Amino acid sequence: MQDKELRLHIQSQAKILSQLGKERKKDDREVKEYLYGPKEGTVSKTFRWIWSHRVARMGQDWIFLALLGMLMAVISYVVDKGILMCMNTRVWLYKDLDFENPVARYLAWVSLPVCLVLFSAGFVSQLAPTSISSGIPEMKTILRGVQLKQLKKFLTFKTLVAKVIGLTATLGSGMPLGKEGPFVHIASILAQILSKLSIFRGIFENETRNIDMLAAACAVGVGACFASPVGGVLFSIEVTTTYFAVRNYWRGFFGAVCGALFFRLIAVWFHNVDTLKAIFSTSFTIEFPYGPQELLAFAMLGLICGILGALWVWVHRQYVYFTRRNKFVDKIIKKNCFLYAGILALMVSTITYPNGLGIFMAGELSTHQQVSYMFTNFTWSQDELSAQEMTISNYWTNPITGEVFSVLFGYAVFTFFFSIITSTMPVPNGIFIPVLKIGAALGRMVGEAMHLWFPTGVFYGNHLNLIIPGTYAVVGASAFAGAATHTVSVGVILFEMTGQITHLLPVMIATLISCAVAAILQPSIFDSIIVLKKLPYLPDLLPSGSGVYNCKVGDFMVSDVVYIWKSITFRQLEDILRKNKELYSIPLVDNEDTMVLLGTVSRHSLIRMIYKHIERAKRMDIESKRREDEEKLRKFMEQPRRSSKFEVINEPDVDRLRQIANNEMLTPRAKQNVLLMEQKPLKSILKKSDSFTMKGFNPLSPHSPTNSTDLKLRSAFDVVYQKSVTLPDAIIDPELGSPTATSDSASPTKKVKLPLERFIDRPMEEQRQWRAKELSKPINLDEGKVTIEPVSFHLMESTPLMKVHSLFAMTGINQAYVTRVGRLVGVVALEELRKVIEDINNGNLVIKSAPIVPELIIPETPDSPDTPETPLSPQTPEPTLIEEIFQKGFDFDTKIVKNY
Repeated sequence: MQDKELRLHIQSQAKILSQLGKERKKDDREVKEYLYGPKEGTVSKTFRWIWSHRVARMGQDWIFLALLGMLMAVISYVVDKGILMCMNTRVWLYKDLDFENPVARYLAWVSLPVCLVLFSAGFVSQLAPTSISSGIPEMKTILRGVQLKQLKKFLTFKTLVAKVIGLTATLGSGMPLGKEGPFVHIASILAQILSKLSIFRGIFENETRNIDMLAAACAVGVGACFASPVGGVLFSIEVTTTYFAVRNYWRGFFGAVCGALFFRLIAVWFHNVDTLKAIFSTSFTIEFPYGPQELLAFAMLGLICGILGALWVWVHRQYVYFTRRNKFVDKIIKKNCFLYAGILALMVSTITYPNGLGIFMAGELSTHQQVSYMFTNFTWSQDELSAQEMTISNYWTNPITGEVFSVLFGYAVFTFFFSIITSTMPVPNGIFIPVLKIGAALGRMVGEAMHLWFPTGVFYGNHLNLIIPGTYAVVGASAFAGAATHTVSVGVILFEMTGQITHLLPVMIATLISCAVAAILQPSIFDSIIVLKKLPYLPDLLPSGSGVYNCKVGDFMVSDVVYIWKSITFRQLEDILRKNKELYSIPLVDNEDTMVLLGTVSRHSLIRMIYKHIERAKRMDIESKRREDEEKLRKFMEQPRRSSKFEVINEPDVDRLRQIANNEMLTPRAKQNVLLMEQKPLKSILKKSDSFTMKGFNPLSPHSPTNSTDLKLRSAFDVVYQKSVTLPDAIIDPELGSPTATSDSASPTKKVKLPLERFIDRPMEEQRQWRAKELSKPINLDEGKVTIEPVSFHLMESTPLMKVHSLFAMTGINQAYVTRVGRLVGVVALEELRKVIEDINNGNLVIKSAPIVPELIIPETPDSPDTPETPLSPQTPEPTLIEEIFQKGFDFDTKIVKNY
């Protein structure tokens, strides 16, 4: 029983040690991958070398953008096929299943949309909540200077999967939502994922190049969504950037063209279409598409769309505020995302039920059919219609009154309000298609009214120009979408979507007027969402107040700057890194007295320097060298002395000679007794005992009790003892660098390699002392191979706010240091700049002091009583992270990086 318990105990301890060893190796591997990057194999290195030295020279950016465009085209095609399947299934449940009971038909109409919306809400909330909503406001924030690490979860693979699947289910349910914003987000995620491949890693090593590729990805997303490469590039420029670099034009155009072309080719290859054609193909008259008198109507339509577009943005913001202020609605949204999404899906499906209110708003049609029918060039209210035209007009004709205006008005009002309400659902969604449909309905109403007022057309000279209501629908769609998004490029997108540019002048006139009116009344929908989400975005300056010109950098800069200096110790550096985890780069000064700014050092480089300074490998290497030196000294001391040229004679022992002389004078019997006394050993005063006994049992004795119940256990101890007696000593092999066991009976060339750290590593207490001693040493940036990055932009305390705003907006930086004659005195981050601009625009800024003029001041000595104490070097430092880890029993080598 005892040997069984012993065996089980040994096995359990072995498993624990094995598990601890695996965890230790895993932690070491993670730390080394974080500090030095993933380890590449021989094949990977060879392929990377061939790629970087041969293929990449032919155009690495071209390959990256082409691959990005093709992948986006595939995703766009898959999403469209999924949406079409869901819509066809919904129509099949409603039409093909012969339900005589109206309740059964109603349930067949609303069941699938509710299930799809509930699935989308649950899927994205569990997998990646960052995939909810559009995605354009976040991308706009990233491309305006916010570091990508602050929104690192926004561009992950989980977000991509949740966005694609959730968007397909949401749009397949028939909700009045769009897909352009989510496609911009998806393209940005794909670009980020492709950048992590070893063949494209060089593209995203530079932060500026990273931003350029993300801007191109936004254009690719729009191009793959609507097959509009030119409009996609212009739209991405207007939406995501304030100052655009011309060098990114070719990247955006090339990627967008690849995506749009491949998207249309896939449709041809899978026999969905016969040839390449526009998404909403139109057939407007080419010779006389509109008359000069109609330009006034187009301008008035632009004015109306501008006012209503600003109203749409205002209602959207007010509804979001209402959901946050109302405790009941806010509790439903936060506590149970399924309930809120399910209620809205049921409400929308009920309103669009074809046998109910849906008959007054063309609820039976899909989004693509609705837009395509509104862009048709014939008049719905005319008497003579073909069979196909009659089928289309029946969807937009009131069955009671027989006119089209009530249906168009009901459709516009429904889309106006429910596009706002459904956009707050916790699912992926966009707003471009809804505002496009609202504008198309308004334009179609104006076009139908123009046809009633001028049934035979308008005359100009000898030409008669017929009224084409579809042209007014295209103009209205572009004007309302431009008013909501504050972009003129939506007109170009409409040209590419319709396949005609005959209506170029009316579209541009109406869009420009609507954008100007909406910009005066309200911000764009994307800027409004940024304000609602409180994203770290840099707003525009309103130069109407005098505070813009009087405000200086010294009025809002942060004076308490976290910095490091050349003579700082490792312990102080570790404490600064632990307390300021949000900093990704730290300024470096020459010393604490002069505070001359030398540059910045990245957080990653400092962590790697600390890790290399106190890592286990360095400690064991030092200990191994020390033991080698001790072994060499021992061998040197044991060497026999060299023979001397002179004979050395020991001094005679006088007492011994006297004893011999006395013995010679004794009698023969007395001499014999003395001789016996010298030969007899002296009796020990200690008790005789064996070196290893166990209840009277001597393991070395050949006689052992055989009738004992502990015979097996004693035999085991006997074997262990015999091996411990005959086990050779472990010595350090200088060739292998690790302890080896030797034996006289073994072959001299046979060596057993034992764990190095088991024999030469120091005890835990000495390890702590060694680490504490190493951390008390000053850092050496040259020895640690730490790169000091220069500070590109210096601000003076008297720099005006308008100049700082232009600098941040054009360069995309997120912070700048303020110096006075080279001395570091403050820092300005994007957050402080955004806050002061908002205060100025709202009229709440209070200037703290007059403009500061730089002075040439000699810094005071450290002994001066007026010199402020730096908070980075307190007199009594708090316990550092090292001591906390030691108290908890963790190993600093594998845990310090994670704690940083």
